[in-house]
Amino acid sequence: MQRKAYAPGRSAPAVLSAAALALGLGIGLTGCSPGPAANTDAVDSKAGPAAPAAPPGRYRTLFEPCGAVPQAALRDLLPGAAGLPDAERDRTYRGTAAPTFDTDRRVGCSWKSDAPDAAHRLTLDVERVVSYDPVVSDDDRAQEVYGRKQTAAGITPPPTAPPATTAPPTTPPTTPPSKPPASTGAGGAAPLAGRLPSLPPHAPLAAGRRASPGAAAGQHPTSTATPTAPASPAPPATGLEPRVLTGLGDVAFVDDTLLSTGPTGADRVVSVVFRTSNVIVTVEYEEQTTTSVEVPDSRELQEKARNLARLLAERLEE
Repeated sequence: MQRKAYAPGRSAPAVLSAAALALGLGIGLTGCSPGPAANTDAVDSKAGPAAPAAPPGRYRTLFEPCGAVPQAALRDLLPGAAGLPDAERDRTYRGTAAPTFDTDRRVGCSWKSDAPDAAHRLTLDVERVVSYDPVVSDDDRAQEVYGRKQTAAGITPPPTAPPATTAPPTTPPTTPPSKPPASTGAGGAAPLAGRLPSLPPHAPLAAGRRASPGAAAGQHPTSTATPTAPASPAPPATGLEPRVLTGLGDVAFVDDTLLSTGPTGADRVVSVVFRTSNVIVTVEYEEQTTTSVEVPDSRELQEKARNLARLLAERLEE
């Protein structure tokens, strides 16, 4: 029997195994192939454009309050400290810092001096307002805080003039049409002429329309209205009442309160509050006399408090 010739190469089982392996890999690769890409360009049609973020406030930090008041101003505001020993006078002028958790958000300082005739106290409060609403600016939030302070002081902003309006054109009154003349008879006279009886010269009034005795006699009827008492006149304005100030920061007001008067003295407090951007500054100046003879003068206290407020407003501009 003749044997088949041997041809070099892979055997049939090896070829089948390789083909099966390739087929399996092809199936695996086909099964793991990713699907069609998602449409990333699809946009939610209900979502509107993002609202622009409100601008931040002008100030990010605050100045040191106890060192912000010049010593010359303190000598004027605290006259009782001039006669103190040097160490005690220096301690009085240094002031006492207000406790705070964040010196970039709120700071304050206070000073006090006593004298035989009067005691003076000065308090300074500086607040930096921050809005946590992305659509409300720091300045707008600071204006809300300032507005609450002004409302609590009972001060209303000056009224603004209403916009001028044009009056609508007036329509000329229409003239009613003239009544057509009554038709006349053959003789030229009205048909009813001569048929109505003429009234006597002094005919009495019909029932229900009789005049009152006073009216018949030519007298005016007596009024039964109760007279009202005249309103008490308002006290004259002195120009020192609590009011809105101009030329100080963006907005400002002054409040003046006489807390008490009596045999032991009088106590008056003047507050000047102003806002510059997102910072609100409050200057409170108080004078308490020890006798009932003299009452603290509003004009003097307001002038000193306003001068200090102007110095602090200039300090914010540095």
